[in-house]
Amino acid sequence: MRARDQFHVGIVTTDVEATTAALSATLGYEWGRLIDSTVEVSGPRGPGEFALRCVFSIGEPRLEVVRAIPGTLWEPAPGVGIHHIGYFSDDLAGDMDGLVEHGWQVEATREMSDGSLFFAFLANPAGFRVELVDRRAEPGLRTCWAPMT
Repeated sequence: MRARDQFHVGIVTTDVEATTAALSATLGYEWGRLIDSTVEVSGPRGPGEFALRCVFSIGEPRLEVVRAIPGTLWEPAPGVGIHHIGYFSDDLAGDMDGLVEHGWQVEATREMSDGSLFFAFLANPAGFRVELVDRRAEPGLRTCWAPMT
């Protein structure tokens, strides 16, 4: 993992629209398309499907605002409210293994259609969380923060 691969900060909220409106009004953020999607992830309790709603900021530093899903890893973080920092990875399995060797725990993973990992969420004992995303997904993700026309 390298600092230059960091591409967003994730914020989990119970109200995506109110949160993005506040960030727009106070900090001038503009937003890409709203994503409403059912995602299948695997975690310590096994696989599950979740209705994910999120939106990325167009400008940088890039933010991802995600609707909270009670009882999952997508719950608002205590304290400052930053949920995770997202990194692109050229070797997702290797980066995961490196974090696990340092005491991090895998919270959830999602596979691509070819069976390789698309993303993984990992947390350390202090509660810090990262999302690793396979770099091959970068072109598709870029559409999430492209200006809407």
